[in-house]
Amino acid sequence: MKSSLNTLLFVLLTTAAFAQYETVTKTKRPSIPGTFLVDLGVNRALNAGSTWKQGFWGSRTVNMYYQYPIRFGRTKFSFNPGIGLSMERWKFTNGAMLIDTTELVSFPNGAAAAVQVEQYNLLSPTRVYQNLARKSMFVTNYLEMPIEFRFDTKPEDIARSFNVAIGGRVGLRMNSFTKVKYKDGGENVKVKDKQSFGLNDFRYGVYTRIGIGGFSWFAFYNLSEMFEKGKGPQGLDINTLTVGISINGF
Repeated sequence: MKSSLNTLLFVLLTTAAFAQYETVTKTKRPSIPGTFLVDLGVNRALNAGSTWKQGFWGSRTVNMYYQYPIRFGRTKFSFNPGIGLSMERWKFTNGAMLIDTTELVSFPNGAAAAVQVEQYNLLSPTRVYQNLARKSMFVTNYLEMPIEFRFDTKPEDIARSFNVAIGGRVGLRMNSFTKVKYKDGGENVKVKDKQSFGLNDFRYGVYTRIGIGGFSWFAFYNLSEMFEKGKGPQGLDINTLTVGISINGF
């Protein structure tokens, strides 16, 4: 009997101590202003031509942004500037990869000297490697600044509020590279080629977001061309569209 009472007393004291510790921990938890957003989306290249054959799930985007809300008085509207990273992946299902196809082109009348035209095309890598690539991916990473105007039905309780946002993003290309896997003598080989590939260093676009609480759907349309004029695959002006979900971290 005495042993049972001692056990019960130990359990009660332990529970009380844990509860007190948990309360202190919760009290000391810092309150971070602003919003941390994670976007998960799939990409689509528009007007990309016949050689651009991309996979659906393999062509994806992960964005990570911090935004600070500036409320317009007691209204339900706010202005939200931010900063973050955009990481895009393009998976090519035909095993093609971006290859520099720069060549010398003469003027029509033949009087002028030849000029050099820089262009990157999606071609079979057999021109570079001995065997056709089994997996080919194109990666672009941007430092971005999103700016949005947002409407919340319950600004005093964001976690339960219906919200709609409209805004824009400007981005600076940080790096870009192709990643290809192929076989050489029965061995699997991975090769990464890091360069500009004729991409525009700056980009800008518009987006919208709609959801409830910490979950929403988003769509981003890149108004600027992906590549510099005439330097992309088949010399086309390629724009991109990304749709997906957004998750509010805090």
